[in-house]
Amino acid sequence: MPTTLHDPHALRTTFHSALDFAQQQVKSLLQKYPADYYPMYTVGGKFGLDRKRWTHWCDGFYPGVMFILAKRTGEQEWLDKAISYAKPLEPRQYDRAVHDLGFLFFSTHLRWLDLGGPAEHIEPLLIQAGKTMAMRFMENGQYLRSFVEPASLFIDIMMNVGTIFYAGLKTGDAHLLDIATRHCLTTRRTLVRGDGSTSHEAMFDLESGECQRQSTHQGYRGDSCWSRGLAWSLYGFTRSYLQSRRAEFLETAQLNADYYLENTPADGITPWDYDAPLTGPLARTQVDTSACAIAASGLLDLANATTDPTKARAYRDFAFTSLQTLTQKYLGNLTPGFEGILNGGVYHIHKNLGVHEAVLFGEYFFVEALDKALTALDQNPTSPNLKPYPETSLPAWAKQWADGPTEEDLPAPEAAQ
Repeated sequence: MPTTLHDPHALRTTFHSALDFAQQQVKSLLQKYPADYYPMYTVGGKFGLDRKRWTHWCDGFYPGVMFILAKRTGEQEWLDKAISYAKPLEPRQYDRAVHDLGFLFFSTHLRWLDLGGPAEHIEPLLIQAGKTMAMRFMENGQYLRSFVEPASLFIDIMMNVGTIFYAGLKTGDAHLLDIATRHCLTTRRTLVRGDGSTSHEAMFDLESGECQRQSTHQGYRGDSCWSRGLAWSLYGFTRSYLQSRRAEFLETAQLNADYYLENTPADGITPWDYDAPLTGPLARTQVDTSACAIAASGLLDLANATTDPTKARAYRDFAFTSLQTLTQKYLGNLTPGFEGILNGGVYHIHKNLGVHEAVLFGEYFFVEALDKALTALDQNPTSPNLKPYPETSLPAWAKQWADGPTEEDLPAPEAAQ
């Protein structure tokens, strides 16, 4: 593994312990709640009360955690459970009402495929999900519209545009690839600012296609930097670069990451919005551990993607710092009776839903980041035990040698006359 400022052994111990706790929590949920229940956020530390669901955009994260645990443990039971919760989502490959098909299917079916699932069943589903996502494309404006209205572009969609890249790459459909690329370019232009911060939403004129303003539904202001949106952008542009190899997407991800590292506290835990006031009901003292987990996972991908070794080390170390602090200060075992894995997340602060609670996107990306971190830590190359260069090219007399005298052994030069 590339060098790190952290103690690798201590990190391994901490992260393995957190994953063990994650297994315990998910097993408890499977025993307590019915098989058709997909948790979204806790209320007072308990699931089962999270009724406000909007578009059911989080339903892939619960089985997604199980797929990660199946990969990490190799246990068939986890894989069977993950599949049983993933299969009911399959009709949503045709769901045109949401912009979240990446959240639904990259967390489930793409993982199932990577674990050896039936390609003849899974690949057509993933391709259709990408095609369905592409139907959201607005010709005037050149973007994928959000679920809110045709004029709305969300930064969140950067986490879902990957379904279109996937479908285009699998089928060779240039139209799909063009749509995915154009959406990323429009998002880059209208939602990512020069300092690397992001806005939640851009609003467009439907006739001219011009971007009229930046707005928000979950951030503090339209011109503020909502931390979860920044994390979506960092992660999403990294993945879009890996899928497309377009240099400007890597540049954007690094710009997001540099803002994130510069403005996040040294312990790696994000405020819910970087521009929130210092005091009051929306104070920036309210953290959002879900944003932190998403960003940590994205930073670990970006560390592998960047060509700059100095940036790679900075991104990886900051991700390790964030995950270490999350396990030490926000793991659910620190709160008696808490049913989630990670405390301190925010679902919707303005509606007072899931504030300083477990949220399923936080659970999923935290477990994903732990898995990525342990994979990185386990990549310890052994240093080659080099032998001296052979003396075969030397004549016999030159093979006998001794170290020369040191400067102290030589007489001092005589003073100049």
